[in-house]
Amino acid sequence: MKSIPNQDLIVTIVKKGCCECIVEASRKTGAEGATIIPARGTGIHEKKKLMGIPIEPEKEIILTVVSEDKTDHVLKAIVEAGNLEKPATGIAFVVDLKKVVGVVHLAKELGIEEGD
Repeated sequence: MKSIPNQDLIVTIVKKGCCECIVEASRKTGAEGATIIPARGTGIHEKKKLMGIPIEPEKEIILTVVSEDKTDHVLKAIVEAGNLEKPATGIAFVVDLKKVVGVVHLAKELGIEEGD
C-alpha cells in the first residue's frame, strides 16, 4: 500500500447553508471534491439566547484534500466564496497530510499501484 504524496487538507467551518458556494469555488480552482460534515458552533459569536435558552448555531465542516501545489489557490477561492475575512463568517485552515490512501484514480495517474 503506497500513499499519495504531497497532499494538504483544507478544513473550512462555516454557517449551515454556506457550503455549496465554497465547494463550487474550490472545484473551479482545482479541488476534485469535498466532504461536508454537519456540526454546531460554540465560539464567541455563538452566545445568543432565545428566551434564556442558549442557541447553538448549526455549522458545516468542509474537508477538501488537494495537492500541495494547488493549496494556496484553492484556499484563496474558499476565503473569497465564504467571505471569511469578515467577522463571524467562518474559519479555514490547512493541515499537511503525511499519508493519503483511497484516492484510486489519483494513484493511477501518479503511477502508484496497489502493492508497490
